[in-house]
Amino acid sequence: METLFFASAFLLFYVYAGYPALLAVLARFAPPLDPDPGYFPTLSILIAAYNEEAAIRQKIEQTLALDYPADRVEILILSDASTDRTDDIVREFNHPRVKLLRMPERRGKTHAQNEGVKHASGHILLFSDATTVYNSPALRYLAARFKEPDVGAATGQLIYYDAKGHSPTGAGTIAFWSYENFIRRRQSRIRTVTGCSGCMYAVRKAAYTPLADDVISDLVQPLWVIKNGYRVVFEEHAVAWEETTTSAGEEFGMRVRVVTRGMRGLLSVPGILNPLKSGWVAFQLWSHKVLRWLVPFFLIGLFVSSAVLAFSRALFVYLLACQLAFYGLALLLRFAPLHRKWKPLGVPLYFCTLNAAALVSVFKTLAGDKFVVWETSRRQ
Repeated sequence: METLFFASAFLLFYVYAGYPALLAVLARFAPPLDPDPGYFPTLSILIAAYNEEAAIRQKIEQTLALDYPADRVEILILSDASTDRTDDIVREFNHPRVKLLRMPERRGKTHAQNEGVKHASGHILLFSDATTVYNSPALRYLAARFKEPDVGAATGQLIYYDAKGHSPTGAGTIAFWSYENFIRRRQSRIRTVTGCSGCMYAVRKAAYTPLADDVISDLVQPLWVIKNGYRVVFEEHAVAWEETTTSAGEEFGMRVRVVTRGMRGLLSVPGILNPLKSGWVAFQLWSHKVLRWLVPFFLIGLFVSSAVLAFSRALFVYLLACQLAFYGLALLLRFAPLHRKWKPLGVPLYFCTLNAAALVSVFKTLAGDKFVVWETSRRQ
């Protein structure tokens, strides 16, 4: 039991603190690269949309207003067989730079992106979501990274916000993505990022690989870019804002879908997890993805070993009590809106929601479950 306890504790420490600390140390020996936002390749912005009538007009208007030469940009709205007014709203623009590509049947975001790429004329493909807002120079900074011939993909800095301050997991989501941006910034400086933000990532068209419908493109596409000999970089000057989910149940459902697709996607890239074949990339994936998805099992190991050892060691009584208090607080927050009094109280609930979703996703992946289509949830 002591071995189980210390092994679980060490792995939890490594996932959340040890690995980021290692990246921070290594990144100090790699000088940052400041892009020159004066490089203007042609861009195709592909916006996947399913029933986004509430957000699509604002998204198109905001995209048209971004700071980039107008004659170098096209906007493709990839409607995944929407059943509301999404398509009609897009047609109302009647703009030469805005094109509607409607899927004849609903097959999910990844399929829509594959089809969109076939119609895209730009040298750089930028994938976005209908509810995401970009800062004005985002396109300039993302495009500038492709001046480096070994860069095959670039992702921006994703920032979540809780518009009304009512989301029970809002503070946790915001904290998690600040932590995630910290990791990606240092991964990029060392060599390459291993995953992108789905609402803001660009790919060199020559490096794009068509993907299966059931995998998550913002994780798997960068991995294929890396396998094809390119780097994937993080560009902090390109900023995207997204609103947090409004309930713990909504966040849980979204995380189960995303993590399950991520697990299936990682398994779809042959040899990428083999350190003998992929080296540093494999190390990053094990540290940043696989072990993080296994955190629920480490938490169970920590709890069970603490409970058993508490019968013979006073120290473990205290450690068990701390765990029970943490999980009890998360359960209380599931039903009582205490986070409205002090936002950091939402962090325990988010942590538990995230890891409960990962646990479910492991079993869904083993069972062969797939998540191909998505439901519109967040709204601007």
